[in-house]
Amino acid sequence: MSENVSERIPGPPGTPAPDEGVWPGEWVARELGVELTGGAGRLVGLALRRNPRRAHLLVSEVLGKHVPQRPHTVYGAGLGLGRRVRELLGGDAAPHTAAVLGYAETATGLGHAVADGIGPVPYLHSTRREVAGVAQAGTFEESHSHATGHLLLPEDPGLLAGDGPLVLVDDEFSTGNTVRNTIRALHTRYPRARYVVVALVDMRSAADRASLEKFAAELGASVDVVALVSGGVRIPAGALERGQALVARHEPATRPPENPPPALPAAHRVDLGWPVGVPDGGRHGFLPAHRARMEAALPDMAACLAAGLAEAGVQPGPPSPEATDSTTGTVGPDPQDPPGAPRILVLGCEELMYAPVRLACALQDHLAERAEVRFSTTTRSPVLPVDDPGYAIRTRLSFPAHDAPSDGPGERYAYNVAPGTDPARRFDAVVVVADAPGDTPALHAPDGLLAALAPHTSAVLLAVVPSHTPLPQPLRGPGFSSYAPDDVGWLLQDLSDVRLEAPTEEREEAIQRGGAHYAESLPVEYQPSEEYQRLFHSALDASAARIARAVGTVTETVLAERGHGTVLASLARAGTPVGVLMRRWAQFAHGLDLPHYTLSIVRGRGIDTNALRHLAAHHEPSAVVFVDGWTGKGAITRELATALEPFPGFDPEIAVLADPGGCVRTYGTREDFLIPSACLNSTVSGLVSRTVLRADLVGPHDFHGAKFYRDLADADLSRHFLDTVSAHFADVRETVAADVRTLLAAGPDGRAPTWAGWRAVERISDAYGIGDVNLVKPGVGETTRVLLRRVPWRILARRGAGADLDHVRLLAEQRGVPVEETGDLPYSCVGLIHPRYTRGATGADGRAAQAGEATP
Repeated sequence: MSENVSERIPGPPGTPAPDEGVWPGEWVARELGVELTGGAGRLVGLALRRNPRRAHLLVSEVLGKHVPQRPHTVYGAGLGLGRRVRELLGGDAAPHTAAVLGYAETATGLGHAVADGIGPVPYLHSTRREVAGVAQAGTFEESHSHATGHLLLPEDPGLLAGDGPLVLVDDEFSTGNTVRNTIRALHTRYPRARYVVVALVDMRSAADRASLEKFAAELGASVDVVALVSGGVRIPAGALERGQALVARHEPATRPPENPPPALPAAHRVDLGWPVGVPDGGRHGFLPAHRARMEAALPDMAACLAAGLAEAGVQPGPPSPEATDSTTGTVGPDPQDPPGAPRILVLGCEELMYAPVRLACALQDHLAERAEVRFSTTTRSPVLPVDDPGYAIRTRLSFPAHDAPSDGPGERYAYNVAPGTDPARRFDAVVVVADAPGDTPALHAPDGLLAALAPHTSAVLLAVVPSHTPLPQPLRGPGFSSYAPDDVGWLLQDLSDVRLEAPTEEREEAIQRGGAHYAESLPVEYQPSEEYQRLFHSALDASAARIARAVGTVTETVLAERGHGTVLASLARAGTPVGVLMRRWAQFAHGLDLPHYTLSIVRGRGIDTNALRHLAAHHEPSAVVFVDGWTGKGAITRELATALEPFPGFDPEIAVLADPGGCVRTYGTREDFLIPSACLNSTVSGLVSRTVLRADLVGPHDFHGAKFYRDLADADLSRHFLDTVSAHFADVRETVAADVRTLLAAGPDGRAPTWAGWRAVERISDAYGIGDVNLVKPGVGETTRVLLRRVPWRILARRGAGADLDHVRLLAEQRGVPVEETGDLPYSCVGLIHPRYTRGATGADGRAAQAGEATP
């Protein structure tokens, strides 16, 4: 076991000293007889707390928990430790196989900074907040803490399963018991050869050091220790009892107010523009890709905070030549910040430390010398306040917990935020950074945190970071769908055991009578006759080469314009087979293994935002390409563009196999021909139903749902369709290359949408007196859907369309629907939903449309 400790440091840069020459531990040392040895006093002060195990508390000056500190000093302390760990592990030449684990609540931000200093490594911190639906990967106890239980809740259990070094980070290394408990709990499940323990201060006794060495030997693993300073604590006999008596003597009396507190102005809320898919911290894991995206967004988020401060009346001061160097925390000749600069505190909440400290650093960088930014966080640890320069905790604000903690309600605290007897310590503004579960009525209540802050500052601002809630892993075949596991990941939940189907007329009637949405139920799966199945096979044989050419053309266009790092996101379910075929082409032509997911989008309800969260959490949003089978009049194209407006980074452009409506720029062809996958329902789409969105089945953190029709396995043609088309890839390769050269030469502007299909639909709607474009379904694919799922009125067919419409004519005959031949039609055919008798024909919002008289 090795130790890597810096003993000769002049003290943390930028550490404030409220009263020059007074160590903020003198009061406890004098009253209790506690003595710090070594270099510990350079980084910590002392306070007393209500704790039956240990009366004294080491209060770090650089942790950013109890003492407001320059944010770059806080972040820099962890970053520097991480760089030293990187050197210990071999420096830049060593592979980044380590994982980092920080301890809640005080070291969640420190651990994250250590991970940043090491390099591109994953980070996880323990938590005391249970999260429904997330399996525990481990638990352990912290014996001396106020709240002892720790949970490990990684979204990906594999985060802890590697065999590389595990780096454990805490603010202080006092006895080694917590570290041993952690390693013992994890080593049984995830054994490894090396551990590194990191702390700001190493306070172990000689016996504690020997105990850890013995533990490492018994484990058969090495345990290294890295700390900023080392030292010790000498505690005289009876110190615990005397400390408890001191707490009882000095604890401020609490009395209920005689009158209700006065109404306070609401906190000024600031929208940070937090990047989609970036977790709020390491509770469920934080990956290097998350860090890169967060850092790219920090300048803009800091600008949002600065604008919010200005709106709240907090103006930055004038520039000063003797300004704080915000990158190092050092100061000019004047040890205080520039005169006239407002004092701004960024206040995190309990375990939420990393995001607030990074925001505080970015805010200081944005405002430069024109403001004095400090950072600290609230805590659940009860500490005695004594307004004395020689005591580390000068003031305390108390308020109820506001994040519905799993261990029940309790008091929470913000220390050294109120100025106490020193008006110079007053902050001009406090920016509270909370996560979404903490933005509750309790936060805004008359006795809540925001109200507790208001009397002590001129402005209270609130910035809420979206809380990362782990989502399920994508469903894959053969457990869900008949596709191969690598073909597609379904960002859906399995509703196979839920009865959702109803006969068409009954379903439509229920939609109209109850105002239900069409996506709340499913049509009964169409069971094709032998004649219809023969038509499918005949159509597939005739069009397989043409489909292969379109697949190759659209895939090559995507790869040329979006790059080989493309992530395919097909729109279930018509887009799913196309996405699988595009993935197969990329493998065939380039040896690429493109990730492919499929997700739900519902007309009138938008896209599955949890599926977007999953994509953003695992991939760069700009790499995602949405895929669909074909365009009709462009309703889904427009729906997608609208749905993605709140999610910057995603490109709303859809890549489709066929674009007869002229609605997109990226397509394989603009011909309206039969794509045989449109002829059938689930039996050509992996045996998966349409998607379902119903409030009693799909919760706020769930994917939309769908069913896997396992009982239709004998009729499944999904892989047959894929294999038949893929067999033609080599035959069409040269033709595809020529097609792509032509399309790329035209450029995106030359392929701009014409929206000719939309205009044709409007014309047909007017000509037939329908009055609702959503009852007009253009193109072979959409017409087929009308005949399979809806109550059709009539079919318009272009003269000379030929065999592409054989299956349409057969379905129309089976349902007694007339087929009208017409010459003036940009599509091969158009299906009209009955505008008078279809009880549930849906309008633009997906709800029942008003029925009216229809005349040809």
